[in-house]
Amino acid sequence: MRVPLLGGRDFTDADRDGGRRVAIVDETLARKFLGGSAVGKRLNLGTPERPEWWEVVGEVDNIKAFGLEHPDLPTLYRPLAQHPWPLLAFTIRTAGDPTALLKSAEQAVWDVDKDQPIFRAIPMNALAVQSLALRRVSTLLLAGFATLALVLAAVGIYGVMAYSVARRTHEIGTRMALGALPRDVLRLVLGQGARLAILGVSIGVVAALVMTRFMASILFGISASDPLTFAGVAILLTSVALAACYFPARRAMHIDPMVALRYE
Repeated sequence: MRVPLLGGRDFTDADRDGGRRVAIVDETLARKFLGGSAVGKRLNLGTPERPEWWEVVGEVDNIKAFGLEHPDLPTLYRPLAQHPWPLLAFTIRTAGDPTALLKSAEQAVWDVDKDQPIFRAIPMNALAVQSLALRRVSTLLLAGFATLALVLAAVGIYGVMAYSVARRTHEIGTRMALGALPRDVLRLVLGQGARLAILGVSIGVVAALVMTRFMASILFGISASDPLTFAGVAILLTSVALAACYFPARRAMHIDPMVALRYE
């Protein structure tokens, strides 16, 4: 499985039944129960009355055995010869397509024991995809709803700004008749939209910070209050809002002052 070995050694053929009982621990177990340095120490896996001592001969990196969203749990590895277990899982590393070897792998087991049941034979990449399926669907749904919300927000801002420009046609015509240039009108309309956009984004960021504790359970590898994410989303929403304001502002630039002054 290529779990990195951080210290000590791996299991060898000498670690068999009747020999010295050895174990490998992960970094979390070593830190929580063995003071950080695990190699050479002993673990009692029995009871105080009937101790069962195992010597730690290696330390490996942590793994996500129960899903990416779960914290690292203390993990202990023991040789199968010294600690038999009725349920086994084998992994086979291949140079080509692993699905082509599934039948051969099953047949190899049955050649040893024809009555041995095989519960599941699946490529590792398919297993990884299945383990992330629920999270992937949730992410796609959230992304879809977020995109829809962004589009609706842009359409809403455009509608509000277009209505505002239409209501202020007489005012804009008066300004232009008094000497206002088209760029002044553009700055006026965009400035109004920018103020509303910045106010809305600020309220949204504050609300999002309050809601981060509910989002933490569906995130992995990133903080729920990641500053780069918040900054990126704020910039994106502000840019969309300004883009939605730009087209009504462009229309306002081309208002004919004479027509606007007669506008009711």
